[in-house]
Amino acid sequence: MKIAIASEGKDIDSEISSSGGRAPYYLIFEDKKLIETIKNPFAVGSGGAGFSVAHMLADKKIDLIIAGKIGGNMVSAIKEKGMKFREESGNVNKIYKEE
Repeated sequence: MKIAIASEGKDIDSEISSSGGRAPYYLIFEDKKLIETIKNPFAVGSGGAGFSVAHMLADKKIDLIIAGKIGGNMVSAIKEKGMKFREESGNVNKIYKEE
């Protein structure tokens, strides 16, 4: 299972971002290992960030997205792409070890 966690920083000791669409980074895990760090190109700018992030993560074959808060447009796009999501807060390290 590939998991994408919205993060305030580039590493597993960072806090989970409170915003799914505007998260500064996404940390991608597979088999409990960090395999990729993505600087979110939609973190700043005009509307539609959640929708765009969901499509970007779907292209990376993500199964589960974790963020502090996931907006309605992002939820719709996640469901459309067949992915799952969960809202969590705290440290990335704690969450990914539980998965």
